Amino acid sequence: MLKVQSKTGNYITIHGEHYSYFAGNDYLGLAHHPDVIQAATLALEKYGISFSASRQTTGTSEIHLELEQLLARFKTRQDAVVYATGYLGNRLLFHALKRQYSTVFADAQAHPSISDGVPGGIPSRIYEHCNPNHLEDLLKKNKKHRPLIITDGIFALTGKIAPVDEIYSLAEKYNALLIVDDAHATGVLGKNGTGTPEYFNLQNAKNLFQSETMSKALGAYGGFIAADETLIQSIRSESTFYGASTALPPPLVAAGCASLSLIQQQPELREKLKKNAELIRKGIQNMEFHTTGEGTPIIPILFQSRQKTKALSEYLKENHIVAPAVDYPVKTDNFIIRITASTNHTTEQIENLLFILKKWREKYGTH
Repeated sequence: MLKVQSKTGNYITIHGEHYSYFAGNDYLGLAHHPDVIQAATLALEKYGISFSASRQTTGTSEIHLELEQLLARFKTRQDAVVYATGYLGNRLLFHALKRQYSTVFADAQAHPSISDGVPGGIPSRIYEHCNPNHLEDLLKKNKKHRPLIITDGIFALTGKIAPVDEIYSLAEKYNALLIVDDAHATGVLGKNGTGTPEYFNLQNAKNLFQSETMSKALGAYGGFIAADETLIQSIRSESTFYGASTALPPPLVAAGCASLSLIQQQPELREKLKKNAELIRKGIQNMEFHTTGEGTPIIPILFQSRQKTKALSEYLKENHIVAPAVDYPVKTDNFIIRITASTNHTTEQIENLLFILKKWREKYGTH
């Protein structure tokens, strides 16, 4: 575990030394954007640290309502609800939709918040990672069940985009609900940055829902769901998880409002992110490292050896680059160096990363 002594921008400080930072999930660099920091500071001065109450009692403020209205407009939905952490989102949706399904069908590498969120007594079926054919086999074998399909939009470790277009076709064919956990896609994918459904031209598709977070590309914190008024009102009135949680702190709410404005007003942030990610990915591919994903800011280097994975991560650190060896949040068949691109990375930083990777490859190979 690293002990960071600075903000986690494109550079960080560890033990008083400067490192290039190719980790984390602040894809658009908004967590440290001056406008976002200023908004959070002003809210801190006006409202204090916390409202110290649930949204159902005295915890709802004018800025909570403003954020929810901004999110609804961003997602072109009727309403939105924000809550303590993105991890809760899938659980909230599972419970809000509980009368409409009887079995959950989940991707084999789905985020733990999905398996943790399935209500007790509801059976789950696991389909092979990003494999619509296997999913359809399971749906055929469980025709007596009312299905709810759930997948990540972008998978956190590999950067792979789920085939949501194919999965949604199956959902229509088998009269299923579909939830996309878009934690790593919101702010990144789609013409307007609204996530995986927009990427596949499925905006406002019937029976397709998203659980989302403001803690990654949006640079703030807290989860949100944007949907029709009926579903959002159901979450507000019936969910014990939502009703019994302390409201989001004022600085984080204000930060979310500011970051949303930046995402919508500055599409060039996504273009720069895409350019940086492709520069890294092509460099890694040209060196014949095993990697996955296209068009996302997550660029993994995959190994079959845990020892080799850790050795590369340590070698990068020795050369003042942070890119961790990870096996969280899910287990895969590989060990992974998880490199993430940011809008704020400079060309010089990326070239240095690729230079150090090339030096390691020449000494130790790629497999």
